[in-house]
Amino acid sequence: MMAPVFAHGQLRLYLLSLLESGPKHGYELITALSDRFGGTYRPSAGTVYPRLARLEEEGLVQRVDEERKSTYALTEAGYAELQARRGELSQLEEGIAESVRARAAQVREDVRGSMRGLRADLAAAAQQARASAVPHATVPPDDPRLASHVRYMDAEAMIHRFRDEIRADLRGADAGGRVEQLTLDTLRTVLDSALTAVRGTLR
Repeated sequence: MMAPVFAHGQLRLYLLSLLESGPKHGYELITALSDRFGGTYRPSAGTVYPRLARLEEEGLVQRVDEERKSTYALTEAGYAELQARRGELSQLEEGIAESVRARAAQVREDVRGSMRGLRADLAAAAQQARASAVPHATVPPDDPRLASHVRYMDAEAMIHRFRDEIRADLRGADAGGRVEQLTLDTLRTVLDSALTAVRGTLR
C-alpha cells in the first residue's frame, strides 16, 4: 500500500501554488496534480473541493461561478501567504519529486506482479496452440514450407487486428484525457511478455 502523498496542510499550500499561474477550475487543479505525479496519484473531488472551500473562507482564494463551473483564483492574501512560505514550498516540491519516484517504482512492481500470471497464461496459450494445431485444409501435409507461410499470414492478420483495436481504444481514451502512466506501463509489460512467449515458440 502506498504512503499518503501529502502531510497535514501540504495539499492546501500546493493548491495555492498551482493557482499562482492563473485562475483554474477544480477539475484543472485535479488534473494538474495528477500530471505532477505522472498519473501515479490523482486526488478525488472529495479531497480537493473541501480544501478550496476552506481557502475561500480564509480569504486566500476567490471563487467565481461561471455557468456550471467555478473558477478559483488567488487573492492578495493568498499570494502573500504563498510568498511567505516559499521555503516550505521548495521543500514540498522536493518531497513530491521523491514521492513520484517511489510511487512509480511501486506501480512498476505492481504491474510486474500482476503480469506474472499473464506470462504463465501466454505460455499456456502457446502450448495449447501447438497441441491443438491441425494441418490447414488447403495445404498438402508434405509441403511444410507452404504450411509455414499460411501460418505466418494468419499471425500477420492477428497482429494487425490487435494493433488496430488497441490503437482505436487508445485514441478514444486520449480524446478524453484518460491515458494514464499505468496504461503505458501495462502495455509495455504485456507486449514484452508476449514477445518473449512468442519468440520461445520460434526457436
